[in-house]
Amino acid sequence: MPVGMPTDYGIATLGWGVLAWGEAFLAQPDGAAAGEPWRWTDTQARVVAWWYAVDAHGSWLFRRSQVVMPKGAGKSPLAGALSCCELAAEVVSDGFDAAGEAVGRPHPSPHVQLAAVSQDQTDNTMALVLSMLRDGDAVQAIDGLDIGLTRVRTRAGKLEPVTASAPSREGQRLTAAVLDEPHLWLPTNGGRRLAATIRRNLGKMNGRSLETTNTWVPGEDSVAEKTSEDAERALSRRELAGLMRYHPQAAVKDLSDEAEVRAALTRLYRDAPWVRIDRVLEEIYDTSTDPADSRRFYLNEVATADDALFAPHEWDACRTDAELNAGDSIVLGFDGSIRDDATALVACRIEDRLFVPLAIWERPDGPDGKGWEIDREAVDTTVRDAFEDYDVAAFFADVEHWESYVDAWGRDFRETVRVRASTANPVAWDMRGRLQQSTLANERLMRAVRDTKIRHIGDVTLRRHVLNARRRPNRYGISFGKDRRGSRRKVDGWAACLLAEMARHDLVMSGKDLGKKDRRVIVLR
Repeated sequence: MPVGMPTDYGIATLGWGVLAWGEAFLAQPDGAAAGEPWRWTDTQARVVAWWYAVDAHGSWLFRRSQVVMPKGAGKSPLAGALSCCELAAEVVSDGFDAAGEAVGRPHPSPHVQLAAVSQDQTDNTMALVLSMLRDGDAVQAIDGLDIGLTRVRTRAGKLEPVTASAPSREGQRLTAAVLDEPHLWLPTNGGRRLAATIRRNLGKMNGRSLETTNTWVPGEDSVAEKTSEDAERALSRRELAGLMRYHPQAAVKDLSDEAEVRAALTRLYRDAPWVRIDRVLEEIYDTSTDPADSRRFYLNEVATADDALFAPHEWDACRTDAELNAGDSIVLGFDGSIRDDATALVACRIEDRLFVPLAIWERPDGPDGKGWEIDREAVDTTVRDAFEDYDVAAFFADVEHWESYVDAWGRDFRETVRVRASTANPVAWDMRGRLQQSTLANERLMRAVRDTKIRHIGDVTLRRHVLNARRRPNRYGISFGKDRRGSRRKVDGWAACLLAEMARHDLVMSGKDLGKKDRRVIVLR
């Protein structure tokens, strides 16, 4: 979600009307202000404004959204309030007025679902909904309002809680859905199936789904994790993909630094004055609190798997605004595949250890990925362009699946590179048979990342690959691998970084990295 409001970018929104309706007709559901008129926090208002943004034709910018907030910051009241607004506020685009402002109208037959995987969770949020409607002035705005014990009906439609009985939900004509706490929606409890069913039902009615969640445990395949991955893939392709995300994170480097933690909590909870920072700190520093839980629930950070190479904040600490420039002296690392895994070509600038992915190819999602294979000629062209654009001092390429191309690169660039990957081929590095060298290099690069001795440009695809990598001990030390065999979470970007690191290390140790190689062609007459 961009900084500021949609109108700052010349984007129209129905959000202003939705915000006004909520404050006019809903009540604060609990707390010291219970029963008083509902008031959106600044964060909630910004989320609403962007969620109801429309393009020049009045069509929604977003069909899905994910709001990730720390525990107690107000995501459940937001979910409840938006459920109420979808029931009766002006949430359907109805053109533009003379001033160019978006105009809305209520949905003629709203069917809103507040979904969770457990009855307790729906009860918690639905209780807020009932209080907001019952204790406010909603009866004046909603024709035939009937507030039951577990559902709400109007003359035009209804708002109901649902849980993970997905098959019974197929075919419903939904206009809006709030997916509450989808970090708990797993394949094992029916959550993934419920989300898919709800989205199909929304699709035929031009409906939309909004997720409100805490951060998730990596590797559990939760709905929240999958949505985050979908958003990152779209971002890496510079696509909007109709998916809005709001996820502020603390990125605390050292949990034992109370001043750093307090400052981070103050930023995250600045819009939630009901939360006492000192009380949250007590929870964080309680000896029975798992540090990973502190990061997930209070600092809003994605929890790190126990065997992950890095925590997100460790990799992010190495980010820089520096750029790779034409003519820079670099080394290259290449890890290739054919179908399922990704293929990555990563450059590392020799002087400052700046890692830049020149390209990472991944199989597309959905129908486009059926029968997909890597375009080998495109990869070959990218490699050759790198030798044209930069001073490539060394190139280490894993040979598996790419033997003929690696042979060709070795022949064509044997006079260009200054150190050899192997005695037989100057660019060929077979990771299958050199476990000791690659393990030691992996440990060396891990230490460099944690000591912020490397730099990177913040590429989202490379970041995803790096954070997917898991520790794999062997007799030589710590190597790396996927979270499990056949996993869709790719690590090839990290493998390419490691190959580039080995190339740079061998080059530096050889003493041949001083000065650029003379690339001029001398013609003898």
